[in-house]
Amino acid sequence: MTHTPTDQPTRRASGAVVPVLAFAGIVVAVMQTLLVPVIKDLPQLLDTAPSNATWVLTSTLLSGAVATPIMGRLGDLYGKRRLLILSLAVMVVGALVSALTSDLLTMIAGRTLQGFAMGAIPLGIGLMRDMLPREKLGSAMALMSSSIGVGGGLALPLAALIAQHADWHALFYGAAGIGALAIALTLLVVPESPARAEGTFDVLGAIGLSTGLVLFLLPITKGSDWGWSSGTTLGLFAASAVVLLLWGVMELRVKAPLVDLRTTARPAVLFTNLASIMVGVSFYVVSLVLPQLLQLPKATGYGLGQSMVVAGLLVAPLGLTMMFTAPVYARLSAKYGPKFTLILGMLIIAIGYGAGLGLMSAAWQSLVIAVVLGAGIGLAYSSLPALIVGAVPASETGAANGLNTLMRSIGTSVSSAVIGMVLANTANSVGGVAVPTMHGFRVSFLIATGAVAVGLLMALFLPKPNRAPQLRASSEEEANLERAEAVLRGFRGRVLDASGAPVPRAKVTLIDRRGRQAGATLSGDDGTYALTVPAQGAYVLAARATGHGPLASSATHAGDDRAIDLDLALPGETVTA
Repeated sequence: MTHTPTDQPTRRASGAVVPVLAFAGIVVAVMQTLLVPVIKDLPQLLDTAPSNATWVLTSTLLSGAVATPIMGRLGDLYGKRRLLILSLAVMVVGALVSALTSDLLTMIAGRTLQGFAMGAIPLGIGLMRDMLPREKLGSAMALMSSSIGVGGGLALPLAALIAQHADWHALFYGAAGIGALAIALTLLVVPESPARAEGTFDVLGAIGLSTGLVLFLLPITKGSDWGWSSGTTLGLFAASAVVLLLWGVMELRVKAPLVDLRTTARPAVLFTNLASIMVGVSFYVVSLVLPQLLQLPKATGYGLGQSMVVAGLLVAPLGLTMMFTAPVYARLSAKYGPKFTLILGMLIIAIGYGAGLGLMSAAWQSLVIAVVLGAGIGLAYSSLPALIVGAVPASETGAANGLNTLMRSIGTSVSSAVIGMVLANTANSVGGVAVPTMHGFRVSFLIATGAVAVGLLMALFLPKPNRAPQLRASSEEEANLERAEAVLRGFRGRVLDASGAPVPRAKVTLIDRRGRQAGATLSGDDGTYALTVPAQGAYVLAARATGHGPLASSATHAGDDRAIDLDLALPGETVTA
């Protein structure tokens, strides 16, 4: 692996990089809610049964879940910008396929391709970590992480407007257009990161994870149609457990796994991912409940009688608030840490759903619920990549954030299945049509509140956060102070040749006592290097440069400020730092 120190960006990016990457994330999120305004009409539009029409939505979910961790790992290996562009390109092709057909199977194929774009979220976060100065990284990652909700919220009114006044295929032409724009902007503005992970792509691991995820998510999304106690549903759940268990055993034995399960088992990563599932559950509930409540006719006694477009506009502040929460998150996280902002965000979500139980009688009340929940979900979503990035090596940023994004997707899938079942079982039949009831809406909000409570419990188990410079600094002055502090928490020095001259672009690798890589960097033009350490203890510093023999020096970090020069002309030696 060759990458720069985890506390220093590889390249100063232009100011346009963050909005361009965030726009790419919003484009990807649009695909998740694009068809919400026409869901009820899909059977008629595709001339098929309702149970078959649901595959148009299920296919995107499944392909997105599979693609997210895989694209993240490929980005770590072969270039995050390259894979980001590939993800968007596949999405554009899928959108065009769907735009040109009304055939069910062809539509499903196009929607499957559109789901591959979900990998753009972790890839964008990884690019930000590699390129941005630390004083800008916190708010940038917050915006990128929140783009999932921002895109989903903004897409609802726009998609409703298009669906009301144009042929529904125009939705896909619009998606292809903004996807192509995102590709063009990425090519023009976003540089490629030089950071690369070592090893090769774990093909068997990718197949195993993909199979296990499909076997798990398929019965979740289709359980209501098949029956939750049916042999098909239970059989697929059992098969997914077996496949994922075997996959985990295999991944632990592979030298370069698709997902480093040992890293994933760290408390900081494990409890962040578990909390992410709960945040995903809570996020999707409001997206399912409020639009239906707003559009139900007033004759029901509780419906608010709004048009599809007005309902979308009233829910849109959910995404807008998430977007505007990013700079607020950056300030709070800089002062208190991402664990605090995650807990605060989930508390606000709980307050929003709790208050929402009594705020369902007027359209303006739905607006209040959307704003409060948007603030809470924005803080929670913004905290997740910071917690992940602070707990994994830079070489695993894409894969680790891909797994975290997958956890959120699993949360939304579970939410969709559970809330769909609740609303169906509590619905009243009016003229042969199932109409959701206020009781069902309130039970849904209670489920969301319970999910947030579980997420809060998970967040409380997160270890005390380290003051990671790239995540906590909110100003250039703070960043400079933290750079100075970082030197005291790691190894620094120069790489020299036989004549004592500095060796530029030498690879310096930090290896812990278990033989695992704990960090790596390239020496500067003056031969200097700096590496932070995850904890005090014994390490090996290995240096290598073209035209020079390799050097390995054992070193123990005890917290003081002793520099270590690595002389490529000498054999390895044991030193204390």
